[in-house]
Amino acid sequence: MRTETGPAPASCPLAARFGRVRALSVAIVATLSDADATIQSMDDASPAKWHLAHTTWFFETFVLRDHVPGYRLFDERWPFLFNSYYEAEGARHARARRGMLSQPSLLKILAWRESVDMALTAALPGLPAEVQELVALGCHHEEQHQELLLTDILHHFSINPLEPAIWPGSPKVPVAMPGPIDWIEGRAGVVEIGHDILSGASTGFAFDCESPRHSELLHPHALADRTVTNGEWAAFVADGGYREPRHWLADGWAWVQAEGVTAPLYWEQRDGIWTRFGLDGRRPIDPAAPVTHVSLFEADAYASWAGARLPTEFEWEAAASSHDPNGGNQLDAAGAVEPRPSTGGPAFFGDVWEWTGSAYRPYPGFRTAEGAVGEYNGKFMSGQFVLRGGSCATPRGHVRASYRNFFYPHQRWQFTGVRLAKDL
Repeated sequence: MRTETGPAPASCPLAARFGRVRALSVAIVATLSDADATIQSMDDASPAKWHLAHTTWFFETFVLRDHVPGYRLFDERWPFLFNSYYEAEGARHARARRGMLSQPSLLKILAWRESVDMALTAALPGLPAEVQELVALGCHHEEQHQELLLTDILHHFSINPLEPAIWPGSPKVPVAMPGPIDWIEGRAGVVEIGHDILSGASTGFAFDCESPRHSELLHPHALADRTVTNGEWAAFVADGGYREPRHWLADGWAWVQAEGVTAPLYWEQRDGIWTRFGLDGRRPIDPAAPVTHVSLFEADAYASWAGARLPTEFEWEAAASSHDPNGGNQLDAAGAVEPRPSTGGPAFFGDVWEWTGSAYRPYPGFRTAEGAVGEYNGKFMSGQFVLRGGSCATPRGHVRASYRNFFYPHQRWQFTGVRLAKDL
């Protein structure tokens, strides 16, 4: 869990990056009231002001408190409120009760952010390389929370009968429906997977779960040149996809029955037309755009219905490694966020996170880092599945071919979609 960069002078690009990341989080919540920023719609989601506070706690705790002599906490009571899951940092407020925190207010949290930003920016030039690596980790950590900010706000607003929009929608530009899926023959044989942190052959930042780089054997296969669209998913629904158990995993079918699932999250049929709720309010679905907000269970059932399967994470990485991770529809600034129709050509990054059929488990030789930051990823390698590629809510520059996102198979409030694969 480190960058491949060394110490930098006072004009270090890390300081500029830190400033940009911190500013984007504040811009995302600029239109929210204190009430908007306080609500918590489900246990998996957190209030907007909690995200703002937790990311600030991360920098204050692991950088300022631990490595800047004489630094005093902004408020000694707040670490209990804004620690997420770091057992090494002691007791913390229950996750399911984060929405009960009417205090501190949004304004107080923003004042705390400003104070921490000033202190860290002033200290940054004198910090040793290993502490600057913690700052880089904190920036990537906050980018993860920026995506969670957006998806959690979307979920919070979706349960309001008024269905408020956080931003106005972007103008709709007519786009032709994509043609049938083209299949890209994947690499077969032994391939190298992951970020090579040990030899230094890989450059740039990577999370600990992306290493060590290692060999995987791929059998002959092909990947779809694009993700599944809303229009294709509507055909699955119309064909009884949510009513017919034969395409579903047993756990998935039990989930469909228990939760009454009949369509992707936020879809609703009004006057015979499928609509979706987004950050720009409720609108008719765009049949040409990638389907999103589907679970692993739904993705697997659709793949079975389509006579295909989900790719493994290794098949996906081998194919995506030749594509630009900064391309595609990703988050550049606060504003309308939604998947967009393909403009042609295979694309592996942006729009929607793509479910794979691979369990989120450690790579051979994985070791957790020392100290509290060692709890970042490793302890979650149980019962979850890997997603690849980033989404329209992922800050541009955050992902790479080796990036491993992970969620439980029933979860779907993220911008999650489907790319098909098949054996050859």
